[in-house]
Amino acid sequence: MRPAAATTALPIRSTLATALTTRLKAEDRHFNVRWAQAPAAGRASRGPAEDPAQTNFGVRRVEVLPGNVGYLDMGYFADFDFADAQAPARQAIDAALQLLGHADALVIDLRDNGGGSPAMVGYLASAFVAPGADIYNTFHSREGTESEAPATPHAAPRTQVPLYVLTSGRTGSAAEAFAYTLKNARRATVVGEASAGAANPGQPFRLDDGYSVFVSTGSPVSPVTGRNWEGSGVQPDVEVPASDASARAQQLALATLVERGAGTAARWSLEALSARPAAPTTTDRAAQAGQYGVVAIEGVGDALQLRQGRRPPLQLRPLAADLYFFDGNPTRRVRFERAPAGDVVALEVQMADGNVARYMRGAGEP
Repeated sequence: MRPAAATTALPIRSTLATALTTRLKAEDRHFNVRWAQAPAAGRASRGPAEDPAQTNFGVRRVEVLPGNVGYLDMGYFADFDFADAQAPARQAIDAALQLLGHADALVIDLRDNGGGSPAMVGYLASAFVAPGADIYNTFHSREGTESEAPATPHAAPRTQVPLYVLTSGRTGSAAEAFAYTLKNARRATVVGEASAGAANPGQPFRLDDGYSVFVSTGSPVSPVTGRNWEGSGVQPDVEVPASDASARAQQLALATLVERGAGTAARWSLEALSARPAAPTTTDRAAQAGQYGVVAIEGVGDALQLRQGRRPPLQLRPLAADLYFFDGNPTRRVRFERAPAGDVVALEVQMADGNVARYMRGAGEP
């Protein structure tokens, strides 16, 4: 059994580590002191660090959003060796980029990314800039200098695709390097909040009594700005609360695509994201609810939903009077038709590709 005095010392030591970190982190955002209890005699020590394959090498989510906007959520930047052509982390990011290869714009979410490897920073950045672009940070340390430029850049960079990077106060270190590099190269628009401001990399050094201290051993310099983001963080081009950054970036991406002549799907998706119509009144819902051939419009609380046979019901969101879009799929709409007297007599289900299905109120299957 552990002596009482030793048990009492445990919270004191961890509290001291936290206090030292709090006091000194203002001088360097990477700095921290940690204390870990040594394993008791006869008890196995903690095993190896978590297998990066179990977190998919930082690739948390890959999705194509309405309007053909690609979305990539990176939880951290996994390390890999460029000499290994089959490195799993490199294969993972290549697969993600391939899935998004036909997206008309891209959003990369780093709001919950605390950092990682400069190898992934350089490689992922190279997927969006011309080969040989002089944009990569150089790290200066006592051992010399080392560039973040990838030893083998991405084979098929998309240099014209609109690109948006989401940041928050949680975005740190290598994730900041990625945002900082592409922002200052004028290749990406940063959306969200200022990042953590942890530029200087380093490593942990073990001390006595279970303590370790992480000390910065180098400092990056951008060839574009001649400095870095230590202390100040990467400042967003479009400042919004982190919780709103994804929706705002989608709006920006869709607006750019519409300006470039994108089709109806992008325009409808933008209208759905941007619209702030009043909720339909009780009178409106009562007038619109009913049976339209095989389609039923049902009132659910303050909203409407469309039901057809045994299919799951689809929630409708208002765009304008008698015009709705499907929740989660703004490329499909419902428009109610009214007779001159004002009664709703039919509805149309409209698709962005031009297809329309029309259902008469109270009629049988069309």
